[in-house]
Amino acid sequence: MDKHLIDDIQRISHSLFEKNFFGVYHGSISARVASNSFIINSKETILNEVTEASLVKLDCQKRDYRWSLANSDVHIHEHIYETIPNAKYVSYTMPPYATAFSLKHGKVSPQDYYGKQILGEVVVYDPKRFNNWIERAPYEISQLFQKQDTYLLLIKGFGLIAYDRDITEMAKKIAILENSCRLLALSATI
Repeated sequence: MDKHLIDDIQRISHSLFEKNFFGVYHGSISARVASNSFIINSKETILNEVTEASLVKLDCQKRDYRWSLANSDVHIHEHIYETIPNAKYVSYTMPPYATAFSLKHGKVSPQDYYGKQILGEVVVYDPKRFNNWIERAPYEISQLFQKQDTYLLLIKGFGLIAYDRDITEMAKKIAILENSCRLLALSATI
């Protein structure tokens, strides 16, 4: 695997974990390595300590034993890579303020400078039924990204799916959304 790519994933993954956007065994991060392959954390990875051994390289045209080692979000990542050619990195996080905000609101309208300037309004997607969400998620998420002009998809009660061409930009957008939701929550109590 590409050392530079692994270093980037390690650095960003550790930062997201430290901010409580990933939990222990919760969340996923991946990177496209070729048109039909990507690397993703394994299902046993604690995301503050990503190593080359904790990443699984998958070929979308060849299903082998490695698919069973991959994180349970693997099919969400796969469908995003298949339907969005410019997606280089994908992550699933559960930032606490943004996820909590999604439970009561249909959209996030940031009132802070960076939220307004960089993100604008972020629509919250309501999956309605959680009983079959894991089966529907890969298809619905990739369709929503295709329909909306966004790099972020905040899903009610589930968390945040993000993609980008640049891993640092992806992490920055996640952090800005979380900060905007935190500021909205704090301003509601003042």
